[in-house]
Amino acid sequence: MKQTDSIKKLRDATGAGVMECKQALAESKGDFDLAVKIIHERGLAKMEKRAGRETAAGLIESYVHNERIGVILDIRAETDFVVRSEPFRKLAHELAMQIAAAAPSDVEELLKQPYIKDESKTVDEIIKLTGAKVGEVIKVKAFSRLEL
Repeated sequence: MKQTDSIKKLRDATGAGVMECKQALAESKGDFDLAVKIIHERGLAKMEKRAGRETAAGLIESYVHNERIGVILDIRAETDFVVRSEPFRKLAHELAMQIAAAAPSDVEELLKQPYIKDESKTVDEIIKLTGAKVGEVIKVKAFSRLEL
């Protein structure tokens, strides 16, 4: 595989910039999985520096499962640009499904739960990975779950 193809594949998988992908591939000596890990570690490190930023933009996501369980989720990011992005909207929908399925009692419990689509990660880790991908802090502000 050509280097440019590897960079494009890594960029598609991680959402990282071209130069960051090129550096990660160089450091990993072409090992794609290691390059992904390097980018995620760096992305999370960048997110730690941004942790105190205000998350003023947001959206309300709703989800109804079999007309028996309903969820309304208030999820925030730093800018409207990110709130309108596909990764953010996908995360909001998947978190609403998580809340419907796992019935956490509050935000703190939600963040500690194993993620239903990949139980090797917590919900908090999934939120941070998406935040690293979009370059902003993402926070779940509140949610409500109703069940018949």
